[in-house]
Amino acid sequence: MSITRRSLLIGAGAGVMAAPFSGAFGQKAEFNYKFAHNMPVTHPVNEQATAMADALRSETNGRLDLQIFPNSQLGNDTDTLSQLRSGGVEFFSLSGLILQTLVPAAGINGVGFAFPDYPSVWKAMDGDLGAHIRKEISKKGLIAMDKIWDNGFRQITTSTRPINKAEDLKGMKIRVPPSPMWTSIFKSLDASPTSINFAEVYSALQTKIVEAQENPLAIISTAKLYEVQKYLSITNHMWDGYWMLANRKAFEKLPADLQKLVSNKFNEAAVKERAATEALNTNLQKELADKGMTINQADTASLRAKLKSAGFYAEWKAKFGDEAWSILERYTGNLT
Repeated sequence: MSITRRSLLIGAGAGVMAAPFSGAFGQKAEFNYKFAHNMPVTHPVNEQATAMADALRSETNGRLDLQIFPNSQLGNDTDTLSQLRSGGVEFFSLSGLILQTLVPAAGINGVGFAFPDYPSVWKAMDGDLGAHIRKEISKKGLIAMDKIWDNGFRQITTSTRPINKAEDLKGMKIRVPPSPMWTSIFKSLDASPTSINFAEVYSALQTKIVEAQENPLAIISTAKLYEVQKYLSITNHMWDGYWMLANRKAFEKLPADLQKLVSNKFNEAAVKERAATEALNTNLQKELADKGMTINQADTASLRAKLKSAGFYAEWKAKFGDEAWSILERYTGNLT
């Protein structure tokens, strides 16, 4: 079943893997670049990326053909990050918490319960915290666009029991992305986290390799995780976003006018994607309940207290360093 469903999702997105563009402009594109991401074709990330690629073709008169590869078609996150660094892929959207394995500072926005709401997120990520992370990313031969795209506040789903308080996570086998921050949070909550790339999440839940996972509502819906999960616990335990990353050499091959246009289009699309994702996440609880999920509001105070008593905040302050942590707390207030 999972293989069939996966094949269907890939098939649904196959239309975006077009040959180098000529179309209405009657000439082959001067620059044929690939943009990969791991979201399903119906997610706002893919919808806005596709619209952005169309706009770039139009406004460059066909000089730049940005081909969109959704749904991990070019490989899982770890593989595609390697392709981006080698130049096999020119653009890639990646969670800062997975990028953290290469750029440690990129995970700082995922500190548990750091941000209470979207206004505080955007103030930090469009401000000094985002600037600090982009500076660190640039040291690895990558370019991060100015505006990070939204993934959303993350919630926990399980097949076995709801999460009402910290004690309910004890011993729970939960899938987390391959990132030290996620592993640390759930170990601190006494769960049993297992790192699995997103492309394998559905089958891992279906075959009971893990009993739980955590993601924003938009992903729970578009990836149809409600088919293999019963309980949805609203925890808002972390905010996660997607950095729009470019291979530096490939980006700098573009003439200055195209570099500016591409940057502007990515940032314009970010604003639209943020609004679409926030609206989707806001309205999905009823839809997921209608699809059979049992929804509860978790006691986030008990979860945060457990993180603090387990030394989570002190550990990550030491790992990120005083400079980065002080920038974070400029927006969140004292965390330790």
